[in-house]
Amino acid sequence: MIKDPQALKEFENNFRREKLSYDKSLKIFESMWKEGVRLGVLPPKDELEGIEVDIKVAAVLNSCLKKSWLE
Repeated sequence: MIKDPQALKEFENNFRREKLSYDKSLKIFESMWKEGVRLGVLPPKDELEGIEVDIKVAAVLNSCLKKSWLE
């Protein structure tokens, strides 16, 4: 639970402005992955779970890209 939503919003705004190097991005990803493993939610039990949703989202995004390209 988020105890201080304003602090989180400030953190997110500052984080978005920061340009991350590949190395720093990789360290953040690895840390998040380790946290997910520690919490027991990673790796997924079924690797293909939710793939249908991912495919639908990709199709929508691709169609938007094609439409905006034509305009």
